Amino acid sequence: MIAAIKPSGANTRGLLAYLYGPGRHDEHTDPHIVAGFAMLAMPDPGRHENATLTQLARYLDEPVRLRNSEFGKKITDHVWHCPVRAAPEDRHLSDAEWGEIAQRIVAAAGIALEGDDLACRWIAVRHADDHVHILATTVREDGRRPRLHDSGIRVGDACRQIEKDYGLRRLKKGDRTGTRAPTQAEMHKAERLGWEQTSREWLQDRIRAAIPHARTAEELLAYLEADGIAVKARRGPSGDLLGYAAGRSGDINKDGEQIFHPGGKIAPDLTLPKLQARLEAGQPEEHPTARRNRPATPWHQATESLDTFRTDLADDTHAQAHITALGELLEATAQKAPTHLRAELQFASKAFARTQRSQIRAEDRAAHAIRSAARDIIHTATGPDGSALAALISALLWAGIIAGRWHEAKGHAHQADAARKALHHLQAAADQALTPTLVVLEQRQPREETRRTLAHDVRTAIPEHAARILTDPSWPALSALLADAEARGHQPQQLLKEAAAQRELATARQPARVLTTRLQHTSRNPTPNPRAEAARRRTTTGNGMSVSGQQVRNTPSATAPAPSAGQHGRPRR
Repeated sequence: MIAAIKPSGANTRGLLAYLYGPGRHDEHTDPHIVAGFAMLAMPDPGRHENATLTQLARYLDEPVRLRNSEFGKKITDHVWHCPVRAAPEDRHLSDAEWGEIAQRIVAAAGIALEGDDLACRWIAVRHADDHVHILATTVREDGRRPRLHDSGIRVGDACRQIEKDYGLRRLKKGDRTGTRAPTQAEMHKAERLGWEQTSREWLQDRIRAAIPHARTAEELLAYLEADGIAVKARRGPSGDLLGYAAGRSGDINKDGEQIFHPGGKIAPDLTLPKLQARLEAGQPEEHPTARRNRPATPWHQATESLDTFRTDLADDTHAQAHITALGELLEATAQKAPTHLRAELQFASKAFARTQRSQIRAEDRAAHAIRSAARDIIHTATGPDGSALAALISALLWAGIIAGRWHEAKGHAHQADAARKALHHLQAAADQALTPTLVVLEQRQPREETRRTLAHDVRTAIPEHAARILTDPSWPALSALLADAEARGHQPQQLLKEAAAQRELATARQPARVLTTRLQHTSRNPTPNPRAEAARRRTTTGNGMSVSGQQVRNTPSATAPAPSAGQHGRPRR
């Protein structure tokens, strides 16, 4: 059950005309009052031919007129309107049941508490099977105004209890981090102009798509303007940016002026302070050695940035920051992915946006690696090879699973549900991205003798999942990948253990396919040469001393040559 409170100005008679009228599409049938305030003595215009809407409006407005006559400053915002709608699959509710529900709603809102004879005047009008409209005038009989602060939260809580008491569809409790639902006026305007989205929905998508392109709020606003979005910046005397509003081309008011929406009204996490915290979070100075060891392409770097996603969620503020940055990386990947994968990734990015905000304040500096990877994809990435993209999408899928589990553990119902919707699209994209690679690998699977040896490695490294892996249709492709990795100097058992540690396999539909995508990332380079590694340490630390002041020992393992293919006592292929 949804109750949407809508302050409606001062025209009580106008709202009554809509409630008792035919509707915009002749959808209103048999409008009549099902409940009202305790002293309601007016006949119902829907059931008595001599009763008029004007008389009813004057009766409801009487406390307002009395107050305005006593005080110099008149009240002009006294109409309170709250449609209350049941779900399409809910049972038919009687007039009496709707009347009881309306009384509980006005009590929860603070319009008319039970037993308060001096409360506001209100009525509930039913003109359809599945909903009622509550109209109230917000001046009490004693001339005071009701306390309506946070009434939306209280009404939402009341609806959750009503659903339980009446056996209706149970919705998730709100957490005050969702975007505002489009108003009727916004939806009708979009329909009239032929837009698929309302202006605020459209602006939200465009701003989120622009975030990976910018490093500062100023850059973000400049990018939006270059993208054809109207931007109005609010600045202080010093020129510092204090706020912003954005508008969609063609969205004008009755005077032909551009309509602007403040960032916080577009979405709660798109206010200027929150955008600045995300965009301008400082990044630590990168050590020269780390720069030399960075992955070869932004796609590989992005996959590597997700390697520790599970452990990065140990602290709540860091967890929310990493999930927010994950959404930016998903958006960047969607923008740069090949055309045949773009639609699924864009659907996933849009669904995942809800997981990026919760009541937990994010420590944005903690997620600089993922955010940096997203920006590098946007600014420097060229078209990825199939295996690199498949590995990244698989990593995004696993990170999304972890993010959804974290939200679920924290009781964030809306965010966990959004993660599940995003995962549906991510799984489809991952399947599409990996299929060509699997076909190529299966065509060059190793000989039977080698496959038996590799199967032994699987049983030794991951005994609890070996049976599922070896019967997975993707096992031939995985065996080919393991054989290639061994030829480059890797040890298959070690690779398998590392991959299984990064991505638990108990919930994987196809564990061999999951391992294939992980190993495509971890086994793409040959094993480091210990002799070169020792020389690098001496060069970067000086006189054989490490950064911490401890001597680097020249142990036999530090000078042994790197193993080559065939030196592990394994059959040659």
